[in-house]
Amino acid sequence: MTMHRSLHHAKKSLGQNFLIDPNQLSRLVEALDLRAKDAVIEIGPGTGLLTERIQPLVRKIWAIEIDRDLAAQLQRTFSGAGNVEIIQADILKTDLIALCGAESARVIGNIPYYITTPIIFHVLDHPGPIRDMTLLMQKEVGQRIVAEPNSKEYGILAVFSQAYAQVELLRSVPAAVFRPKPRVDSCLVRWTFDRTAASRIKEDALFRRLVRTAFNQRRKMLRSTLKTFDVQKLSHWDLTRRPEDLTVAEWIQLANDLT
Repeated sequence: MTMHRSLHHAKKSLGQNFLIDPNQLSRLVEALDLRAKDAVIEIGPGTGLLTERIQPLVRKIWAIEIDRDLAAQLQRTFSGAGNVEIIQADILKTDLIALCGAESARVIGNIPYYITTPIIFHVLDHPGPIRDMTLLMQKEVGQRIVAEPNSKEYGILAVFSQAYAQVELLRSVPAAVFRPKPRVDSCLVRWTFDRTAASRIKEDALFRRLVRTAFNQRRKMLRSTLKTFDVQKLSHWDLTRRPEDLTVAEWIQLANDLT
């Protein structure tokens, strides 16, 4: 298949930073460990450099691109690829469950820094068909996802991510391999979703509300931040602890004790 790719000027308003280094692209594809049976959702394919490399390796790609110009260019580039579907849409408004149906899918993407957290939460909100997710993102955010308790990086992102998945920071990626060059380095993070772990949470909405409420005032003791909950059910808990002191397993147990 012959690829036709025209020059595209990155749009600052969309946070576009394209990974252009061939060696880094090869290492990214290697890290994805793709199989011929895989169905992939690619967030922000951009000019299609990564899409081009993974297209021969997988059964299906849904490439979701918000930029109309890039989406049109991608349509031309992959017009001969029967396993690539270009979708011009905002990933945050895309129902991943409706997109995949009963299929198991893998999410990948080099995502804009300014909407990294919303994208992560959007996928966490649609866990059904997603087997794993591997994203290139701002290094600082990646460190927050894999953070351990009793650290300043540990917060809502870490608790939510680690409650639903096994997370790992695969490697750092220098700013110099992107165009335009961002001001900070990136990293590659993988979530491997764990249905067994997620099933331990009795009431998902309560768990999420509890964690958000506590970490919104992370320097305060739990007895101060959880007043809107039925704390009488928590008499056996030490509520002088602060949010960052609790492990993910303890957050799940705390929420379960409130049900």
